Amino acid sequence: MQFVGATEAISERFLIPVLEDLLGAFPFRIINFHSDNGSEFVNHTVVKLLNRLHIGTMTRSRPRRSNDNALVEGKNGSVIRKCLGYAHIPGAFAAEVNAFTRDALSPWLNFHRPCLFASETVDRKGKVRRRYRDCDVMTPYDRLRSLADAHRFLKPGITFEQLDAIAHAQTDVEAAQNVQSRRRELFEKISAYGCTVRGTMNKSIMCKTLAPRRICADALVGAGFTQGLLTD
Repeated sequence: MQFVGATEAISERFLIPVLEDLLGAFPFRIINFHSDNGSEFVNHTVVKLLNRLHIGTMTRSRPRRSNDNALVEGKNGSVIRKCLGYAHIPGAFAAEVNAFTRDALSPWLNFHRPCLFASETVDRKGKVRRRYRDCDVMTPYDRLRSLADAHRFLKPGITFEQLDAIAHAQTDVEAAQNVQSRRRELFEKISAYGCTVRGTMNKSIMCKTLAPRRICADALVGAGFTQGLLTD
């Protein structure tokens, strides 16, 4: 599952509240926090937050090794740029962007957008091969539900009945239309400020993700965005 948030600036002062909201948005327990090598993530303040949220371990990417965060880096194009464009968005609009991602974009990404999940097979030579079959297409939430004893991974007080209510509150088409209309409103506000922003979201696009295990955090310096993304 994936959640997107925006910060006014890349610093721990602005990052901590957004990061706490992102970590709290995941319906299941998080056992590992993985970030890039930036000082906005690797500091005592973030460690205190993780300790308070009972997240046991923290790992980071190596300097100048973007492949260490390959999955979350891939979302820069397929999610952030596609939905929010390439232009700089002033930090003053962080609250508006967060309202859009929280109420429209993230629910669509997790409960309505189909993704391809890999099925692994081992050939006669012992090589693991991944196949993306039609029968493996599902939303990130459906993938979570498909895990064996999935209810054991949920946070206390969260049930699949509650999550089902969120998933069934809108159809896939209604959720996509809501993203489009809310994004249009957001872009109109930003344009009135004197900035030009343009994104191109294709409702039928499918992205390759993996079963959730740990959270990766990454900051997009140019746009001031922070993503929370689960990898295996």
